[in-house]
Amino acid sequence: MAVNRQPAHPWEGLSDLDLLRSVQLYQTDYLTGKEGLTLAAILLFGRDDVILSALPFHKTDAICRIENTDRYDDRLDIRTNLIESYDRLRQFVEKHLPDKFVLRDDVRISVRNLLFREVISNTLIHREYTNPYPAKFIIEKQIVKTENANRAAGPGQLNPENFSPLPKNPVIARVFKEIGRADELGSDVRSIFKYYHHYSQNKPVLEEADVFKCNIYIDDGFNDSAIHECSRTGSRTGGQISETQQLIISLIIENNKNSRREIAEKLKINE
Repeated sequence: MAVNRQPAHPWEGLSDLDLLRSVQLYQTDYLTGKEGLTLAAILLFGRDDVILSALPFHKTDAICRIENTDRYDDRLDIRTNLIESYDRLRQFVEKHLPDKFVLRDDVRISVRNLLFREVISNTLIHREYTNPYPAKFIIEKQIVKTENANRAAGPGQLNPENFSPLPKNPVIARVFKEIGRADELGSDVRSIFKYYHHYSQNKPVLEEADVFKCNIYIDDGFNDSAIHECSRTGSRTGGQISETQQLIISLIIENNKNSRREIAEKLKINE
């Protein structure tokens, strides 16, 4: 994964053990002289039975409560390594959350993937894994909530304008960065605040405490993000799109089954 992102990556020619040593996942205990894998190595790459032996309480509880609010519509009990946990949480999000697309330089981009990539990686990278509190990823009709055990630098709300990132699990963070599951330290919080407005007018709530909480709001019918982004970036010809083009985009988003004739009739223009 690292080499696919960056040809000739320094890891490419390393043996498995040398790679683990290079990122401090295989270390020496200088008090006893013993060598071995760290807890971070087990969490990142361990088989499920090895993780269960080292951390029997380790799990991420993914819940969807949109229709059945008393119980749940769907649930995943994730007790596997962090690489696979990331993939399973991404699939859970793609299954239950609407996608929002924006146009940037004529490229269609999934806002859902950009936004929740950061939410998921933040939940996995910055968790306090020696705490038995189970991590939660909860999707409801108008909000997505995450909770995980945390080593708080100080209680309060995180704000990207005056936020100073603290590396809580730097080895795990580095591996996630090298394989493309995360970016630089602190970028997850800034990206969450950058993309939230495509889902809601309400700002996210990121609460730093012994249990870290992240709330992403989802407004009903909030589907005009593509129009705003098109207006900002311009059309394929490089200029600002016209009012008629904005109306056409709005009709397509509202009902993508409209034919050209139906759109023309609603806009009172020639097909």
